[in-house]
Amino acid sequence: MTALAVLIVDDEPIARRRLARLVSAVGGVRCVGEAGDVPQAVERIAALCPDVLLLDIQMPGGDGFDVLERAGPRPPLPIFVTAFDHHAVRAFDVNAVDYLTKPVAAERLRQALLRARAAVEARDSRDSVAELRETVTALRKALREQAGRQTPCWVKSRRETIRVPPEKVLRFQADGDYVQMHTELGTFLYNESLAALERRLPTDAFLRISRSAMVRRDQIVRVRRGPFGALVAVLKDDSEVRIGRTYLRAVRDGLQFQGLAD
Repeated sequence: MTALAVLIVDDEPIARRRLARLVSAVGGVRCVGEAGDVPQAVERIAALCPDVLLLDIQMPGGDGFDVLERAGPRPPLPIFVTAFDHHAVRAFDVNAVDYLTKPVAAERLRQALLRARAAVEARDSRDSVAELRETVTALRKALREQAGRQTPCWVKSRRETIRVPPEKVLRFQADGDYVQMHTELGTFLYNESLAALERRLPTDAFLRISRSAMVRRDQIVRVRRGPFGALVAVLKDDSEVRIGRTYLRAVRDGLQFQGLAD
């Protein structure tokens, strides 16, 4: 049996590495390459002819739907990788494609790839392409409806998974390949990058203040001078987060505070 060829398309290098590691553990499947944006994905689809795409929906400079529209008359079967909440995902669960919600679970990926293999082996070109177009239309509609909505984060705590609404989050702090999520419910290790969270969460509620920190705007109570002239944001829980120099203008504009010098 020929191995199922998979191309990973995600703008986050950390996310691509995780997916590649998970794919390598699934029998009968091989990762043939990776792409970080729409043009690169289109180019590698043409060069590598993958059977399946692990396709992030939200990317800068385009989205996963643009990849499919530019992938030719017979595009690879997409398995969408989404940051939608569980209720929105159910709205477009169809047989033609599968989806994975971030953070991706190993067993869920295995199931999706098994489902994709069956679809690849059984698919008729005209029917599958028409079905794919309908699915893309439904996904785009769901994405528009979700835009601006405060989607929750799901975190593991002991033997259960907890839903954390964004309004319960105080701040995010980068921690290697993960993010520490400080909330009113406690601190959790979250399997998503700051860049991905910044794109997913509403900008009117959260503010990136450094390469390694993002805070909820209404948690900032004052800004003070720290050592060597650094500026520090003080939050309602008395925690302090350093403001990165390259983020000063964005923080000043975001807080509408004229006391921050560039």
